[in-house]
Amino acid sequence: MSSVTSVSQLSDVRPTDWAFQALQSLVERYGCIAGYPDKTYRGNRAMTRYEFAAGLNACMDRVNELIAAATNDMASKQDLATLQKLQEDFAAELAQLRGQVDAVEAKVATIEKQQFSTTTKLKGEVIFAVSGLLGGTDVAGTNRQAVRTGSPDATTDPIDDNTIFSNRARLNFDSSFTGKDRLRVRLQARNTPSFGGASGTNMARLGFDGDGGNNVEVSKLFYRFPVGKNLKFQVDAFAASFHNGLITPVTPFKSSGSGSTFRFGRFTPNIRPGAAEGAGLQARYKFNQQFALELGYLVDDDSNSPVDKAGIFDGNNKFIAQIVAKPVKNLTVAATYGRAYYQGGDVNVTGSMGSNFARRPFGSGTATRTNEFAGQLSYKLSKQLEVGGWYGVQLADQVIGSQDATVTNWMAWVAAKDFGKKGSRLGLQFGMPPKVTSVGGGLARAGRDDDTSYHLEATYKYNLNKKIAITPGLAVIFNPEHNSNNDTIFVGTIRTTFKF
Repeated sequence: MSSVTSVSQLSDVRPTDWAFQALQSLVERYGCIAGYPDKTYRGNRAMTRYEFAAGLNACMDRVNELIAAATNDMASKQDLATLQKLQEDFAAELAQLRGQVDAVEAKVATIEKQQFSTTTKLKGEVIFAVSGLLGGTDVAGTNRQAVRTGSPDATTDPIDDNTIFSNRARLNFDSSFTGKDRLRVRLQARNTPSFGGASGTNMARLGFDGDGGNNVEVSKLFYRFPVGKNLKFQVDAFAASFHNGLITPVTPFKSSGSGSTFRFGRFTPNIRPGAAEGAGLQARYKFNQQFALELGYLVDDDSNSPVDKAGIFDGNNKFIAQIVAKPVKNLTVAATYGRAYYQGGDVNVTGSMGSNFARRPFGSGTATRTNEFAGQLSYKLSKQLEVGGWYGVQLADQVIGSQDATVTNWMAWVAAKDFGKKGSRLGLQFGMPPKVTSVGGGLARAGRDDDTSYHLEATYKYNLNKKIAITPGLAVIFNPEHNSNNDTIFVGTIRTTFKF
């Protein structure tokens, strides 16, 4: 008889045989079964006692070999003694570790039993900021507020250059019912005054300002949900904004808590709703990894004038359509079209940025509409260094009348990531705040900004850890209000942001 290593070598053994599995195990696992020279097993043949003894002996020898091989890898008596000594030496530490594990398990059980919600997560952000404003001086040594072209000199209206300490606290309650949707309710309290009033120009505004007297209010409410794989919608009940919705600002400085410390430095004014933020509907369709279409329509749910209306179609509103593309690696571009309507009592074409002429080209009491165009670009030169910018044009005209005006803005920026420490970022920005560059239809020349303002900004977001970041920022506004008769304004702030 000859030994076999696979049951398939036995020509008369079939998988349907009642002892096939037992025979397969003895052949392939233990290798102690032999066949006849003609490669048959003859399983139905009667065997002699000698044959039984020979087969049993071969299997026992194989089993003894396997046991001996396994024993060589087992721990010796000396090893067991060493382990016992280590256990005795570290008995206190092991007991402490067991206690810590028990405590963690108890806390986990309590959290699971008393958790806030099975569907809602609480996220928070708190800002503490120290800010200051400084302008030029007149012959009497008084800091002067900026005034627009054609206005009387404001020597009797001094800048309030006192240093202020302010705060903003936000609590976001994010609920999900399918794992892919989000219902957000935001509570907010803040007391950061605008430097626009103190300086006489909106060009000096901080990126996180807003003074509610630290009263807690519901500041945002929206529901975002997908429809299919590539389409996403967002419905805003109030306090809607494009940049916090589905319209993408192509810049790393967009966040008021971790981006630019100044309003104009955050993103292009073309994607900021000019009037008070109300209800809205937004959508994003992602064609593929390179192209996406974004749409948004926001309305004003409030009115500053008793003669103005508030509603989906009758009140102030703005529509945006934007294509975001990544045509090549590291490059992101966006092309934006917007159309807005502002009633006579609440005109704010630029979202409270730029000059007063740019904000209200025809005055505060004239209903205004705009057609707007903007381009944005971002290019990553490396993992750490990114450059980009934007250019925007707003073509404004009177709803009743023939006057028109062109409002232009632009910005160039550089962002150095992981500068000094991982997660930190150095930012440099230089641009022109919204400016009335041309007028027509009989609009007086006094409605045009004759000179040019420039916004120079430097920020450095330094991460103390994953939850705390300190961001010093300095902005220099040359020729405020696009008026070379105004002195340069300096605005500095140190923003500390806590996230949890």
